[in-house]
Amino acid sequence: MTPSLDQQRSFFNTFGFLKLPGLFADAVQELTRDFEQVFVQKGIAHDRTHRTAIVPFIDESPALCKLLDHPKIVEAITNLVGADFNYMGSDGNYYVGDTTWHRDGFAPSDSFIKLAFYLDPVRSDTGCLRVIPGSHTDAAMSLMEETVLRDSDRRWRLGQGELPAVPLESDPGDVLIFKHRLLHASFGGSNERRMFTINAGRRAQTKQEIDDLIEYGDIHFRRNNMTAPYGRAMLETASPERMAHLTQLTAYWPASVARHEARMASGG
Repeated sequence: MTPSLDQQRSFFNTFGFLKLPGLFADAVQELTRDFEQVFVQKGIAHDRTHRTAIVPFIDESPALCKLLDHPKIVEAITNLVGADFNYMGSDGNYYVGDTTWHRDGFAPSDSFIKLAFYLDPVRSDTGCLRVIPGSHTDAAMSLMEETVLRDSDRRWRLGQGELPAVPLESDPGDVLIFKHRLLHASFGGSNERRMFTINAGRRAQTKQEIDDLIEYGDIHFRRNNMTAPYGRAMLETASPERMAHLTQLTAYWPASVARHEARMASGG
């Protein structure tokens, strides 16, 4: 039996992740074609020796930009963070080998989520996403630091891939969603696993949420030498409905730039 939206939201808030099987099973060929086309257009080849990434990613493709308009994506994100959600960027990747335990963000407001689209079948021993349920909570954030888990062999005589976790095995067409604060990793994967993401967040209202939004712009966008929060195709093809998800980050972008410049000036 398929869980209701209320049940999905309750599970997500409790455990920090959600799997939507076959959500785009009827569009796998198109998604894969559009994914590979971005790398071709950017002139970026994957050499299978290390991760190859493009940021932003769906912003580079008018076809992939339309995912932000798709009723299935809008419903999924709206259910978890609200109808007035912010689009927080994306990345496209060819992954190689293992990915150690890490969090994608540490925002105190726990405002941000990631939707992951794997374009190759991945299982527990072939690089699927592994998550530690509940590791997004404030208590777990202090107890399970990234460095602690990465030191698992010395601490507990267990490899990182042996730590208690849930393997989210997936097939192309599935969509995995998890909180940025959730600990996740992958082990045993090939040297060319294809995956792209869409990041989203609650529309900031509280002082903490606004500060986290500005910090996100500083760290996640300036790190990639971006001069604007969104790519040209994302803006040029945007409907009024999509634009509603692009306005707040754009409005606070100057504050993110100012914070970045102040950090660099202080040697941070």
